[in-house]
Amino acid sequence: MSRISSVFDRPKHKALIAYVTVGYPSIEATLKVVPLLVRNGCDIVELGIPFSDPLADGVTIQKASFCALGNGVTPQLCLDVAKELSQQVTTPLVFMTYYNPIFSYGLEKFCIQCARSSVDGLIIPDLPPDEGSELETISQRQNLDLIYLLAPTSSQERIRLVAERSRGFIYLVSVTGVTGVRVALPADLEQFVARVRKVAAQPLCVGFGISTPEQARHVAGIADGVIVGSRILQLMEADDSFTSVGNFVHGLRQVLDEPH
Repeated sequence: MSRISSVFDRPKHKALIAYVTVGYPSIEATLKVVPLLVRNGCDIVELGIPFSDPLADGVTIQKASFCALGNGVTPQLCLDVAKELSQQVTTPLVFMTYYNPIFSYGLEKFCIQCARSSVDGLIIPDLPPDEGSELETISQRQNLDLIYLLAPTSSQERIRLVAERSRGFIYLVSVTGVTGVRVALPADLEQFVARVRKVAAQPLCVGFGISTPEQARHVAGIADGVIVGSRILQLMEADDSFTSVGNFVHGLRQVLDEPH
């Protein structure tokens, strides 16, 4: 069992997964905020490798990526940051990025370096499962979980394919669109989760748009984990002490620990 899978092995435990962009607003901020997220109850932390064309991301994460790139953040620097963070936290670390930076770095070389930096998995929004076999083979050799995404528009064939191939968990995109804070979650989210649940044995985690404890509570009632990113980045920008980030994540953890 991978370290990511073990997060979901605790009975009735709902996973809290946080996303931050490496190097936003600075490398020092990333090194400070990730341990803070873990202390306040995050089970997994996604480290975003910034990319110039983040097609799945909304304004908040696009802005963070642009800032990080301006700060000189590269995939190699992200690997170095992950290695340093792995010495401070025991929770799994997952890279979220796009295929181009990994391909440019070299698939095998990148996965080897991920393992050396104690990274546990990869999320690549623009890599469909029918084109992922090469990276799957390489990542599995390094004990990395390649985590695939599904959207509400995914066909039954795509759901079956992801259920066969995704490792660690399946990332369910709550809406057809990009990341970002939303006032309300879609009305058909429960049906979408149920449709995937009929086919997949992996834990199901929902992201894109979750920004309040009430939304997290709703998702926890139907899925195995909650993924929060844009709201955390907004709070990091508004409060450089990150006190509000810690309070926000602590509040989410409390909600997820309530009986569902």
